[in-house]
Amino acid sequence: MRRFRPGDVAASEITPESVYLNRRDFLKAMGIVAAAAAFPRLALAKSPFDAADAPTPFEDITHYNNYYEFGTDKTDPAANAGAFKTRPWTVVIDGECRKPKTYGIDDLIKLYPPEERIYRHRCVEAWSMVMPWTGFPLGPVLKRVEPTAKAKYVAFTSLLDPKQMPGQGTSVLEWPYVEGLRIDEAMHPLAFLVTGLYGKPLPNQDGAPLRLAVPWKYGFKSIKAIVHIKLVEKQPPTTWNVAAPNEYGFYSNVNPDVDHPRWSQAKERRIGELFKRATLPFNGYAEQVAGLYKGMDLRANF
Repeated sequence: MRRFRPGDVAASEITPESVYLNRRDFLKAMGIVAAAAAFPRLALAKSPFDAADAPTPFEDITHYNNYYEFGTDKTDPAANAGAFKTRPWTVVIDGECRKPKTYGIDDLIKLYPPEERIYRHRCVEAWSMVMPWTGFPLGPVLKRVEPTAKAKYVAFTSLLDPKQMPGQGTSVLEWPYVEGLRIDEAMHPLAFLVTGLYGKPLPNQDGAPLRLAVPWKYGFKSIKAIVHIKLVEKQPPTTWNVAAPNEYGFYSNVNPDVDHPRWSQAKERRIGELFKRATLPFNGYAEQVAGLYKGMDLRANF
């Protein structure tokens, strides 16, 4: 099966969202084998982590965003990120490792052909979406630089460029945006580097050209516009934990039993739905990731 990298596909050739959303019914009706042969664009790479839920429409994913570098209103990123330049783009991977590397974004993508997966992606405002991301797992990227025994955590840093990112001219947060994972979290196959959405290159307002997706954690952990990945020995600072440590912990695992100080997190509202639904522990991925936190008090380590 052929896989495509951002820039490989002409806009006229991209499968419409309406077809993408109905692909399972289409393949069932036509016969999976015959359809895959006749319509290879609809034969998606499968993952054991695919969500069964229908993906959120492209329009909603790209026009309802938290991305304070481009403004604090949910509509600001789409309005302000259109001219953001994602080429040339360099990603440095260094720190406690034997073979630090610096990649141009397209060279990095060539090393790891994107795989299509659907991840449920929630954030602390109790709204959620289902994201048909394309990209590749973070773990193999980290293994390539050969982490040393001192590498206990992975620190991520976003681009700092107030000329392109008007929100960085404000004091709403400390800039640049930084995030972090424990190394075993980062090595888990669910930790994912995103380069595309709905089979298209990742839109600027969704974190282009490279963002993180950690689907069992709240959305603010999924840092956007990554320029630096550093293996470190001590727990790194994270932007929202620095801004409000009593509200946003380092781990930030989706946990309906731990309320935000200003609201309940027991329920969430999926974009496009009228009524709230129960929030699932670890965002529905408890079977895959709960073992990472065995013996930890998840109320204290929120």
